[in-house]
Amino acid sequence: MKHKDGKPVSHPDKNSRAVPMAIMFFVMCGFSFYLGGIFCSEKDKIEAKDVAKVVSSPKESSIAPLQIKSTAFPECSSDYQDYTPCTDPKRWKKYGNHRLTFMERHCPPVFERKECLIPPPDGYKPPIKWPKSRDQCWYRNVPYDWINKQKSNQNWLRKEGDKFLFPGGGTMFPRGVGAYVDLMQDLIPEMKDGTIRTAIDTGCGVASWGGDLLDRGILTVSLAPRDNHEAQVQFALERGIPAILGIISTQRLPFPSNAFDMAHCSRCLIPWTEFGGIYLLEVHRILRPGGFWVLSGPPVNYENRWRGWNTTVEEQKSDYEKLQELLTSMCFKLYDKKDDIAVWQKASDNSCYSKLANTDAYPPKCDDSLEPDSAWYTPIRPCVVVPSPKIKKSVMESIPKWPERLHATPERISDIPGGSASAFKHDDSKWKIRAKHYKKLLPALGSDKMRNIMDMNTVYGGFAAAVIDDPLWVMNVVSSYAANTLPVVFDRGLIGTFHDWCEAFSTYPRTYDLLHLDGLFTAESHRCEMKHVLLEMDRILRPTGYAMIRESSYFVDAISTIAKGMRWSCRKEDTEYGVEKEKILVCQKKLWYSSNQSSR
Repeated sequence: MKHKDGKPVSHPDKNSRAVPMAIMFFVMCGFSFYLGGIFCSEKDKIEAKDVAKVVSSPKESSIAPLQIKSTAFPECSSDYQDYTPCTDPKRWKKYGNHRLTFMERHCPPVFERKECLIPPPDGYKPPIKWPKSRDQCWYRNVPYDWINKQKSNQNWLRKEGDKFLFPGGGTMFPRGVGAYVDLMQDLIPEMKDGTIRTAIDTGCGVASWGGDLLDRGILTVSLAPRDNHEAQVQFALERGIPAILGIISTQRLPFPSNAFDMAHCSRCLIPWTEFGGIYLLEVHRILRPGGFWVLSGPPVNYENRWRGWNTTVEEQKSDYEKLQELLTSMCFKLYDKKDDIAVWQKASDNSCYSKLANTDAYPPKCDDSLEPDSAWYTPIRPCVVVPSPKIKKSVMESIPKWPERLHATPERISDIPGGSASAFKHDDSKWKIRAKHYKKLLPALGSDKMRNIMDMNTVYGGFAAAVIDDPLWVMNVVSSYAANTLPVVFDRGLIGTFHDWCEAFSTYPRTYDLLHLDGLFTAESHRCEMKHVLLEMDRILRPTGYAMIRESSYFVDAISTIAKGMRWSCRKEDTEYGVEKEKILVCQKKLWYSSNQSSR
């Protein structure tokens, strides 16, 4: 037998198998230290403690920090300026066309990973500040004319001089997105009183719908796939509107069940009734009981619109009837309908789902073999995920209205190991203190200099809640290998996604102003190579943007060494408690331009 490095392993004889007690003692101590590291990485999930009272012992402070050799990373070639590793069009031909599978996440193997720095486009400059960015962005930052040329008659965007302007038009709202949402609010009064707080927009265009809802107190995740031309998600994030790359295809979306208050599709051309209704089944899974699904475009209003859809009125009528029948079988009811907009509501209780127990029911009820919140590379199944009967305070009628729900203890916290009302309240108060300290270390946090922020390994969304009054939004990321706390994040009225940081995130380069992480390397370094995580952070961080890295003192110097090779400037700061076992690195990414060096 050979060791993993290829060296032969000698096998001791029977007489040498007796291990001295001293050696066994040190082995057990080392194993205990390893387990302790894993336990501590759970960040107060099991037992809430006051960090201020924790004093590092002489033994702890004597542990030598991790040392890494300094490396200067080369520049990638300029054709990688919009590189999205796990949704790379250059690799699409390797995957099938069935249900657009090739547009889903397909990450490159480790040996194909780029260990180089992604250059910005020529002429790139820091984005326009919010709220002006909602209506305009620098052309050179997203230098694509395809949408401008193909959608010019629909008023999605317009190029003027060195800027793109976003008039708020769209395929189904030629009078502007504001008038479109006004009509929607007339149909759904719950959009006005804080009942609806989180939404998802499938096939988002340039995210004008999600952008308009921000002023109405509704936080939207705009979803669109990567393609060769449109760069929809990149436009959305450049504008300062929450968005993520994704497509409803064969895999579940990276969100928990019963998460969003509302889902929306405006002529997104998703074939809702095909393949056994698999796409609507996924919308049903992620929609909160009592939540709303809004559809505008074919086949809604087919009586007046069919001539513009290259079809017949009979075909459109049939499509609408099939859609209505499918939604009814999934326990949706038609809530209201006017002009081009139709609204359905998901059942608030489980009485309707009893009919799915019939053997001839279609689509059938899912069995209990697949956890409803499993959503990382999990296939969509052609069955209805019935909400747990335990969820009573999380349905639309019962969950606290916004903004009260932000600090109300979510019902689903009891599903988390060690989760409780007291643990939630402790986390909430802890992050208020931390956010105040962070703003002293980084005055740009909370100013108009930061808009798009990511909390790379949140627990309950405490950081996002602590900065809720600032002119920013936070993408809360929960590790696919950590405890499933994402339902709590959504129940608070915040947004987020599952992710594995051993892979690239589903976004374009240069899309976040601040990346915050708390103990990520302590928790994940046994799985993910630190270098690759930091290079991914560099890819998605905007030039002149910041990373705030809260870590064990063991990792801080090594992180700083790698960051220097990425042209980041970092400084080490104390935490709000001033303990030696944990430090904060405040790093800023340099703005540089390509010198036309090729990637390796």
